[in-house]
Amino acid sequence: MKSILTLLLLAAFTVPTAYAQDKFRVCWTIYAGWMPWGYGAEQGIVDKWAKKYGIDIEVVQVNDYIESINQYTAGAFDGCAMTNMDALTIPAASGVDTTALVVGDFSNGNDGVVLKGATSLADIKGQRVNLVELSVSHYLLARGLSTVGLQERDLTVVNTSDADLVGVFVSPDVKAVVTWNPLLSEVTRTPNSHKVFDSSQIPGEIIDLMVVNTETLKTNPKFGKALTGAWFEIMQTMSAQSDAGRNARTAMAKAAGTDLAGYESQLAATRMFYNPAEAVAFVQDPKLKQTMQYVAEFSFQHGLLGNGAQSAGVIGVETPSGVFGESKNIRLRFDPRFMQMAADGKL
Repeated sequence: MKSILTLLLLAAFTVPTAYAQDKFRVCWTIYAGWMPWGYGAEQGIVDKWAKKYGIDIEVVQVNDYIESINQYTAGAFDGCAMTNMDALTIPAASGVDTTALVVGDFSNGNDGVVLKGATSLADIKGQRVNLVELSVSHYLLARGLSTVGLQERDLTVVNTSDADLVGVFVSPDVKAVVTWNPLLSEVTRTPNSHKVFDSSQIPGEIIDLMVVNTETLKTNPKFGKALTGAWFEIMQTMSAQSDAGRNARTAMAKAAGTDLAGYESQLAATRMFYNPAEAVAFVQDPKLKQTMQYVAEFSFQHGLLGNGAQSAGVIGVETPSGVFGESKNIRLRFDPRFMQMAADGKL
């Protein structure tokens, strides 16, 4: 899910003009919280909801996470599964007004810091730390360091591909990594290794979303209704402790390259919002605005808000409890209206 986030010069992308349409495309990549999109497409659930509103929605799996976001930003897709940080630093920072339509979950232990031969995060001081630089792993590290009175200058970040993290941790010279599941589970099995900090200690900060182009949504509300309705039907099915629920989770596990037990262990470290009312409550909580401030400050410090950004608030982020940043430059919006419709049974 959390591939490398390089500083992308996306200003050249042309923001598409929204218009009334009846065909839409959304994309997703492999991650525990996004497997339902593939399942929903395969089982015809997305098609069913699209037909209810007289539209067509194509659900496309993209193998590279950042590439999926780049394509959404360029206008190739109307919606895309991504984290809150990536929504801010790629499409929003590139001028694409984006709405978080479905808040699916947040990482609740799926991302972590692992040390070899040490049991406290404070022991990371002075070490070389392997991680995917400028990703949510990097953000997690920064948040963790703040809890033990350290800063990034107290260590050395070593940019490492997610494909290589497990392999490099076996090396005697590598003592610290930050990563996400299923890689996190693999590195913690290394002898004398200890998870010293994880996302459950900053709950609600690494959020997984289905975002859509704001103007497209405004012009085509049926698109938002169909996507949201499909999502929560899938949630109802996969969360059931029944044969149907187990079959759904087994199918998602297989598509993710694991078995049911492996997938359920990933879900256990993911706070899924199976009930739309819970997702609405999460978005309406004033803590979301504070979270986006943390994310924006990290992003600004690492040059991810675009050339010439003068402050962490250069991009406005709208939440039900208020706007963080520049109210005249809102480019990321958390809008719970469609999830509220689902909660009220009005989709």
